[in-house]
Amino acid sequence: MKLKTFLTQACAAALLGAVAHAALADQLDDIKKAGKIRIAIAMGTPLYSYADANLQPVGSDVETAKLLAQDLGVKLDIVSVTNAARIPTLQSNRADIVVADLAISPEREKVIDFSMPYAVISIIVGGPKSMVIKGYDDLNGKRIGLTRATVNDTLTTQHAKGAQIVRYEDDATLITSMVTGQVDIFSSTPSNLGEMQKRAPEKNLELKFAQTEFNLGIALNKNQPALKEWINNWVKTNLKNGKLNAIYKKYHGRDLPESVIKGAA
Repeated sequence: MKLKTFLTQACAAALLGAVAHAALADQLDDIKKAGKIRIAIAMGTPLYSYADANLQPVGSDVETAKLLAQDLGVKLDIVSVTNAARIPTLQSNRADIVVADLAISPEREKVIDFSMPYAVISIIVGGPKSMVIKGYDDLNGKRIGLTRATVNDTLTTQHAKGAQIVRYEDDATLITSMVTGQVDIFSSTPSNLGEMQKRAPEKNLELKFAQTEFNLGIALNKNQPALKEWINNWVKTNLKNGKLNAIYKKYHGRDLPESVIKGAA
């Protein structure tokens, strides 16, 4: 390769890299200049994000997003997504951040960044009282419904290898499948169990066993140091002043774990 050609290509590559880095680093400024922040939220998730009787978005994640936009001094633009579309929506730049009961996990941290934990989510297995289910081994040969691309999908796939897993695109569809009898067992959250019990009390659904509890983080694309720093400072401030705990308790009926609150110290 001729020296001139090599230098030209090297300069072009360096320029493109610098432009890309600058674009990412300046996203916080871009949000402020636009006067709005696009936040992806997985609607249809009881207690976290759902529509009320007036078809208005409510829930702990919705209130968290509203508070964040308010403190940033911009308008909130809710981007409604399914659980499976949370990360792709962020990566394709259709949203600036994600506040959608997204658990922090090593696999996800390979492709996106997370803020420090702002809330938690419990993962359980539930089913009819008539069924004896005390652990993963009891799921062998049984159909179990869950939401695609969630941490409970990962957990159940790893530990219940003898089960027939039926995957749904969102929590709302999973709940409907349980209520209508398409599946009898599910892996999801206590809040979704509560919604199923409310809609189909005759099924006598109950919590069978707890799978785990995950910290939730606000997701953003990698290489956004200014935006990440602002969000982390915002989470710390609102854990210390009790606002995030108040939001969580309002919808979930309990305080955030001490491990999350102490993270702001």
